[in-house]
Amino acid sequence: MNVKTRVIKVNPINPDEKSIAEAANVIRDGGLVVFPTETVYGLGANAYDSRAVIKIFKVKERPMDNPLIVHICKLSELEDAASEIPREAYIIAKKLWPGPVTVIVWKSNRIPHEVTAGLPTVAIRMPAHPVALKLIELSGVLIAAPSANLAGRPSPTTPEHVIKDMYGRVDIILDAGETLFGVESTIIDVTRKPPVLLRPGPIPVEDLERILGIKIKIPAFARGVMEAEKALSPGVKYRHYAPDTPMVLVEAEDYSDFEKYALKVIEIAKRHSLKGLKTCILASTETRNYYIKAGFRVLSLGSRRNLYEVAKNLFKTLRKLDELRVDIAICEGFEEKGLGLTIMNRLRKASGYNIIRV
Repeated sequence: MNVKTRVIKVNPINPDEKSIAEAANVIRDGGLVVFPTETVYGLGANAYDSRAVIKIFKVKERPMDNPLIVHICKLSELEDAASEIPREAYIIAKKLWPGPVTVIVWKSNRIPHEVTAGLPTVAIRMPAHPVALKLIELSGVLIAAPSANLAGRPSPTTPEHVIKDMYGRVDIILDAGETLFGVESTIIDVTRKPPVLLRPGPIPVEDLERILGIKIKIPAFARGVMEAEKALSPGVKYRHYAPDTPMVLVEAEDYSDFEKYALKVIEIAKRHSLKGLKTCILASTETRNYYIKAGFRVLSLGSRRNLYEVAKNLFKTLRKLDELRVDIAICEGFEEKGLGLTIMNRLRKASGYNIIRV
């Protein structure tokens, strides 16, 4: 691919309308635009244009059976993309949109089957980023977009990540600096009773249960312990979020005794080191000094007391890991509560399910 890519810097809070209008023209003309959302950067095309949507799959090298998310900028557009909309979708939309949560609903006839990978359902969300909302508004069409990375790679949270993966493949990259949450949206299927969590994200499942007043089913693939047999939404099938560096995830029943847990991680790291492998440890701030004292190279994910920080740093750290050119990474696990479920979903997939339980 050898597309002439333009990188346009935009203010993330008050974007210049002229710059966004240029990108909107590209969307309307069937081109591809990378744009920021509050979660990660998205790779966008006109959701009503089958040929433009197919370009997304080719550029990302993404399997055609892996559906995309349709992005809207106002609530009335939900009814353009969906039909027979469940009550739960409206509750989520009114309480959490714009925001990092995607609903799975029955699709309307206006949405091409390429967007939904032939499924009768469609994933829809309203992003909480001024640039994304203005781009959708000025385009005058809904925008289909997955994350703007090559398939399988860690999702992009900075313009530098996007440029590395997408320069020369897309028409425009809108550079609005680092994204806010750093992990993709929560995805919930409200066509089923009870609703089913398909992908955990920045909105914890516990918050969704409070808002809806019902329990939400959490299948094993949403925890990241296995892949779904069928791609019911983005992020549930195929290896995702993976660095090039092989990674081992060390899980524990209890992470509260930092020293005890760190000693077990060190033991695993030493086994690889003794084989002559250059080893790096991905650690929380609470334990990083144990590993530094043991002589290991360490990348800090953030504090266990602030899982928002860990989630925000996650993909950035996985990309930085590849820059170190080590042979293997040993990564700490996190308690599976709140954002911890989101973090563990991403880490299990990033490790290729190479997990040691201690």
